[in-house]
Amino acid sequence: MPSDELSHQILTILSDHPQTSQRQLARELGISLGKVNYCLNALIEKGILKVNNFKNSKNKAAYVYVLTPKGIEEKAKVTARFLKRKIEEFDALQAEIKKLKKQVESGLEHRV
Repeated sequence: MPSDELSHQILTILSDHPQTSQRQLARELGISLGKVNYCLNALIEKGILKVNNFKNSKNKAAYVYVLTPKGIEEKAKVTARFLKRKIEEFDALQAEIKKLKKQVESGLEHRV
């Protein structure tokens, strides 16, 4: 199963643009085509995504990735976990910035 961050990105892209190709996903996410294929298959196996064939304008078969009801629920859970982690990272970064500012201010006071 992909990480929460990668799952969140994939599910967000596919919920907004279900006809996105694996190649487009790979390019947009900055990962290999093989990794995209692995992630999509994992999401399909877990019942989070289903795939449907359709004929595109170039007269060849293409795929539409559709979030299942379980997928919609999982997207909400993944988004909540992802958001929680990002808030924790943000809080830690703010604390580090505050600490660094104090160090800089303290260093400047000793020089004057």
